[in-house]
Amino acid sequence: MDLYEIFSRLDSKEEVEKLFADLCTIQEIEKMQQRLDSAVLLLNNETYNQIIEETDISSATLSRVSRCLKYGSGGYSEVLKGILKQEKK
Repeated sequence: MDLYEIFSRLDSKEEVEKLFADLCTIQEIEKMQQRLDSAVLLLNNETYNQIIEETDISSATLSRVSRCLKYGSGGYSEVLKGILKQEKK
């Protein structure tokens, strides 16, 4: 079964957490969270220095996240902007 198909069929946050816990190491999960946090901060117009200080992300990884926001497939932008809009309501 395809990885993306599996994730698209999950019904709850708890199911996602359980699958990630079995699929990834704690460090891998933490790094993904760090990238998401950094993407949100970039969308909120924080500076690189502020983001690095707040998240402890490397400048190289932060640069990659920034490039993905600007030129990527839209994953960060579409998903995170949608969630941020919902949270503001």
